[in-house]
Amino acid sequence: MISWPFFAEQQTNCRYCYTKWAIGMEIDNNVHRDDVEMLVRELMDVERDKEMKKNIMELKTKAEEAMKPGSSSYKNMEKLITKILKV
Repeated sequence: MISWPFFAEQQTNCRYCYTKWAIGMEIDNNVHRDDVEMLVRELMDVERDKEMKKNIMELKTKAEEAMKPGSSSYKNMEKLITKILKV
């Protein structure tokens, strides 16, 4: 993922993707064609690609675990749906 944060929560999302989760890259505010090309080529690098795919698969596994029946996220979603349906 190449991010160019502009508004609202985009800066936070970009920062997490780039620094915390290591699944993306950020474009500088002063964007030039050569910079975008360089980032795309870097993302296409085989070693970098393997690392990002590994990180993405780990996040996928965590998300699946969090939504299994009985998990905290599953229970919270049920609570939300119940509350909405009562209104």
